[in-house]
Amino acid sequence: MSLLALVLVLVAAVLHAGWNVLLKTSGDPLRTAVRLQAIGTAVLVPLAVVAWLVNGRPPLEPAGLGLALGSGVLETAYFVCLSAAYSRGDLSLVYPIARGTAPLLAIGIGVVLLGERLGVGASIGVGCLVIGILLVARPWRAFQAAGREHRAAIGFALATGASIAAYSAVDRLGVRIMAPWLYGAALAVFATTILAATVFFGRRTGRISTPAPVGRPTSAWRDGAAGVLSLGAYLLVLFAYSLAPLAAVAPLRESGIVLAAGWGAIRLGESSGRRGAVARIGAAVLVVLGAALLAVSP
Repeated sequence: MSLLALVLVLVAAVLHAGWNVLLKTSGDPLRTAVRLQAIGTAVLVPLAVVAWLVNGRPPLEPAGLGLALGSGVLETAYFVCLSAAYSRGDLSLVYPIARGTAPLLAIGIGVVLLGERLGVGASIGVGCLVIGILLVARPWRAFQAAGREHRAAIGFALATGASIAAYSAVDRLGVRIMAPWLYGAALAVFATTILAATVFFGRRTGRISTPAPVGRPTSAWRDGAAGVLSLGAYLLVLFAYSLAPLAAVAPLRESGIVLAAGWGAIRLGESSGRRGAVARIGAAVLVVLGAALLAVSP
C-alpha cells in the first residue's frame, strides 16, 4: 500500500468514528442517518458537477452507474441496521462488532470473488479479529444473561458488518470504471434517495419501527457535522480504493474502532468501571491489530 493510500485511509477512519459518535448520541439514529446523507449529498453533488464540466464532461459509464445504484441499496441496508443497533446497544459494543466483522467478510470477497491474494500473516490477523470481536460481544453472556435489546444490538451489528463488506466490494469495482469523485457523487444521490424513501414508507407502514428516543435530541448543526464527516470519510476511502486493493484498504479503515470504543466506554460511561472500560478498549485494540496484520500481509 502506498503512503498516500495509507494516510487517506487513516484520516477516513478518524472521520468515520466521529460521525458514528454523533449518530449514536442523537435522539433518533435512523432519522439522523437520513439527514446526514442528505447534507453530504447536497455538498458533494454541486462540486461534482463543476468538476465534471471542468474535466471535459467524462462519460457516465452505465456499468459504473449500475454499481453505484447497487451500492446505494446496500448502504440503505447498512444505515437501517446500524441505526437499529445503536438504538439498542452501546457505541463501544456495536461499533467494534460492525466494523470488525466487515474486514473478515471483505477479505473473503476480495480473495474469492475479486481474485486478490493474501500472505500467511493474514491468518494471524483473522485470529486477532475473531478473538477481539468475541471479547467485545461476549456472546456467552449476551445470549444467556443479557436482555433482548442487547442481543438484538449484536445481531444488527453483525448485519451491519455484512452490508459493509458487500458495498465495499461493489465500490472497489465501481472506482475501477469511473473516477472516484464521479462515482461517489452518483452513489450519494442513489443512496440518499433510496434511504429516504425506505425510511419514509417503512415508518409510515410500520415496517420500520420508531424506537424510544435515546441520547440528546437531534439538531441541525449536529446532523450537518455528521454529514460532512461522513462525506469526507467515504470520499477518502473511495480514492484509497483506486490506489490500493480492497484486501488492504478494508481492514485498515477499521482503525477508528479504538477511538469509538474508547469514547463510548469512557466519555459515554458505557462500561461498568475502569476495568470494564479497559477490557472493551483492549478488545478493540485486538480487532485493529488483526485488521492491521491483514493490511500489511503481502
